[in-house]
Amino acid sequence: MVLRLAALAVVILLCTSVGWAAPAVLDAAAVPLLGAEGRADYGRFLMQATPRAFALAPDGNWAWASAIGSAAETSARALALCADYARQPCALYAQDLDVVWPGRKSRPAPAPSQPLRAGAGWALQPDERFLWQGAQAARGAYLWAHGRAAGGQDSRGSQPQPHARVFNNAGYDVLRFDRAPDTDETDTAAAWLREALLTLRARGYQRVVMAGQSRGAWNALQALAEPGLVDAVVAIAPAAHGARGSPAWAWALEDLLRVVAAAKSPAARVVVATFTDDEFDPDPLRRAALFRGLVTPRVGALLLLDRPPEVSGHGGGAEPAFTWRYGVCLLNFAEGRVARC
Repeated sequence: MVLRLAALAVVILLCTSVGWAAPAVLDAAAVPLLGAEGRADYGRFLMQATPRAFALAPDGNWAWASAIGSAAETSARALALCADYARQPCALYAQDLDVVWPGRKSRPAPAPSQPLRAGAGWALQPDERFLWQGAQAARGAYLWAHGRAAGGQDSRGSQPQPHARVFNNAGYDVLRFDRAPDTDETDTAAAWLREALLTLRARGYQRVVMAGQSRGAWNALQALAEPGLVDAVVAIAPAAHGARGSPAWAWALEDLLRVVAAAKSPAARVVVATFTDDEFDPDPLRRAALFRGLVTPRVGALLLLDRPPEVSGHGGGAEPAFTWRYGVCLLNFAEGRVARC
């Protein structure tokens, strides 16, 4: 418990001492009634996906819920949990990005509803589920690329993984690299991504973090082939050759070697996370060896999270345990404050 509270204190510090005008929802010190443990848990709440809700009781008890169906269902769950703990009625303090407590209500400025740029088959879309500052005020831009579903499902609009909240709470605008499934081929998407990243640079973002999962992570690594496109890459379970049994596995390692060899971004800091029991990973040991080839001068620094024990499976990066253990470290590594987790 001591270690968990210490880690949450770091999150709260990041959320409340950033150099921009932090929205009220990030101010853990402003939450009424809570003691130290409650404020620490509020920091954990701030790393959760939406819909989310934080409830308070008059005696200082609290509870929160995240992504329990609809926004109304999530809020109802938070209130019910709080009432169970406190044995008295509770009220909501925060919902999603808003403070809703009577007398302290606050709603941050919304993200733009229209893409910053779009082409045939893709869009650079601000995500309205995250806090928005704009290029001139933000600490940087965090661009998330979704995977490509094996069954051809449309992943546009899917919520970035929870570790994006850590970057957002520290002042990064969060945008999505949305792609239409019928034209989302690997190298085609890499060309689209270049245009999206150049747009962020042209908009004036001082830092650009390119992150993604599965095929989105593979495209993020491809962005390293052009110096200056990205300041950091966060590649979660990168893959581009289908699940177990795919005939494309025969050349998957050869293609990965080409991606690594093409990297020439000596200032970029790169995170690669792989997971045990990933049905999209044809050879965990050999892939890890190839990823270790992302060294100077190809990139500025590499953090390889090779099959960490906390989570498993292709979707391990979306698990709360991954964000809880590594979210703050990803931010600190991307900004050059740490060399490893």
